[in-house]
Amino acid sequence: MASGRSGVLELAVLGSLHETPLHGYELRKRLNSLLGMFRAFSYGSLYPCLRQLLADGLIVEDDGADGAPAPAESPITLTGQRSKIVYRLTAEGKERLQDLLTQAGPSAWEDESFGIHFAFFRHTEAEVRLRILEGRRSRLEERLDGVRTALARTRERLDSYTLELQRHGLESVEREVRWLNELIATERRESSAAEARRSAEDVPQEETPRAPVPGSDNPGRRSVPGDN
Repeated sequence: MASGRSGVLELAVLGSLHETPLHGYELRKRLNSLLGMFRAFSYGSLYPCLRQLLADGLIVEDDGADGAPAPAESPITLTGQRSKIVYRLTAEGKERLQDLLTQAGPSAWEDESFGIHFAFFRHTEAEVRLRILEGRRSRLEERLDGVRTALARTRERLDSYTLELQRHGLESVEREVRWLNELIATERRESSAAEARRSAEDVPQEETPRAPVPGSDNPGRRSVPGDN
């Protein structure tokens, strides 16, 4: 799959189908809810993405009535007789999703893709989550520096409305940085707690000494009837 916007949509589709197989209409609704929070989502981009995922063997089409595979030549349409088609992940699709969820580089920090990666954090390793959060915070802090510098240079030349708009944007970024700081602190605490639990489990347990047999002077000797 291509990078950029199509990569974001690929992750959103595979992640949604990982939760449960979905009819096309259900998938569109879920993607609209998920992607709509972060970026404009065009339904026209969904079906080319699905066709490519089908061609790559990452998803399959099942007939929702009996679970039988749909005919390969059947076209994907928004309405009509194909309403019962259910999309499911293949084993290759699950592997591809895991590969996408391990990506923690700059592409995962950007406005276009950060929200989608965050939406599937429950399926993401803790170390990867932390790298993405820290990368996003670093990117926003760079943005803050640039906005503050530009605002200081142009303050005298801006009208009051433009100035308020820039201040609003600045405050929005500052709020997100504070939010990221809280998330990062929580991730680090949970990581430290998990490490402490693993360390405790690795410590060998000392063998508990055997209790002496009542009425015996020799703790290591068992009492035998007739000794007296």
